[in-house]
Order: sequence, then C-alpha cells, then structure tokens
Amino acid sequence: MDIALTRGVSPAIDRCELTHIGREPIDLSRAVAQHEDYCDRLEALGLEVLRLPADSACPDCCFVEDTAVVLDEVAILTSLGTAARRAESPAIEAALSRHRPVRRIQLPATIEGGDVMRVGRRIFVGLSTRTNAAGIDALRAIAAPFGYEVIAVRVTGCLHLKSAVTALDDAAVLANPAWFDTAPLAGLRIVAVAEDEPGAANVLTVRGQTWAHPGFPRTIDRLENVGCHVTPVDISEFLKAEAALTCKSVLFRRM
Repeated sequence: MDIALTRGVSPAIDRCELTHIGREPIDLSRAVAQHEDYCDRLEALGLEVLRLPADSACPDCCFVEDTAVVLDEVAILTSLGTAARRAESPAIEAALSRHRPVRRIQLPATIEGGDVMRVGRRIFVGLSTRTNAAGIDALRAIAAPFGYEVIAVRVTGCLHLKSAVTALDDAAVLANPAWFDTAPLAGLRIVAVAEDEPGAANVLTVRGQTWAHPGFPRTIDRLENVGCHVTPVDISEFLKAEAALTCKSVLFRRM
C-alpha cells in the first residue's frame, strides 16, 4: 500500500458510538498522541499519509475505515449503519475523489468498512448490526464486475467483522472464532487469538509488519510463532471507543 487516509481525533470522542462495551473516560490528549504516533509510523514505513482534520461535530471521525472501501479500480463510499456518523462522509469523498472514481452505496442498504476484509480477490463482508444484506449486495454489484468475489459472513459477538478477524496475508487470518461464522473462510489458515484475549484479533498488516496492541501479549506470541514480524502499537484509548488498529486508516495503492 502506498497511501494511508487518516483523520484527526475529535475533541468529542468521549461521545463516540458504543454497542458491545460500556463507556469509560477517554484521555483526549493521550488519544491524540497515540493517533499521531500511528500516523508517524505509517510515514516512517514510506506511506504517504493524508491527514484530514478532525471534526468536533463527529465524535467517531478518526475511524475512517468505516466510511469507505477502496479497491484498485474504485473508491466506494459506504452507507454508515449509524445515522449519527453519516456526516463524516463528505470529507472522505472529497479526499478519495482525487485518487479514484467514486461510487456510493445508498440507504436503505447499510455497510461499514469495519465489516469488510479483503483477502486477495475475495472480499469477506460481515453481516452485523452495522451492515445489512442489502449493503453486502450493493458492494457486490460494484465490486464483482472488477473480478472480486464478495462473501457474506455472519458476525455474532462483536461490532464488526474485523473486530473478530483480520488478514495476515492472502492465505492466513488472525481470528476469534467465537465471534463469527468461520465456515465462509474455508481454505484460509486461521490463527486463533489467545483464549483470555478475545479482543486481540484486529491487527494491521502493512509493509511486512503486523501491528498489534501490546495489551495482548499471548496473542502476539502466537503471531510470532507463525512467522509474523510483530510491531507493538499502543491504542489503549481507542479500545475504549470500541475501535482497533485497522479502524484508524484506509490503506490503498497509488494509481
């Protein structure tokens, strides 16, 4: 990946949307510092980081992954499953339109990028509280003509599919199998998170590194045992917002 789209941390992040966890105080200054470290690390790996400013009216705005799915051929603006977040989309569309033709998924279809996991030419999409069947069908209608297979995956124990499983490469994933239906992933190697670290499945694979939150040491051991080059990246404040490593960027190739 050559480009990372990011957005600053809203001063209202304490009012972020929550579904499966209780609300805890978020240290804004620490969250901002962690986000800057995340962006700086991407730049250090050679990516061009597009840093959009935060929006005080959008508490979740730094979680840009949910707003778009970017393929080599097209950028797809999602139809966010939470009405309060839909004001985030115009700024994302303006940024992505400089790099890709843009298509939009429209209501009543809903889909969020946190439910979308690309593995090669397959796109696994979580059927969740934020993404409905119509949203999956709409993504399929856009992506299939470019040669992508779109596969629905039922999510049962968490917010998004990528809360439960993320790609390590084109053949393997890190997963908490208790939180989703693993059957659609047949043929992929599943590396399971440590049993006492159920929230550890969201990692970010970028430029040969696997970024993981350091609060999941036993899962990190498992990743290293299968040959991953793990880089600890602290996102403790964002875990309180029901977010994780992939949530804070949209990675795509320069065309």
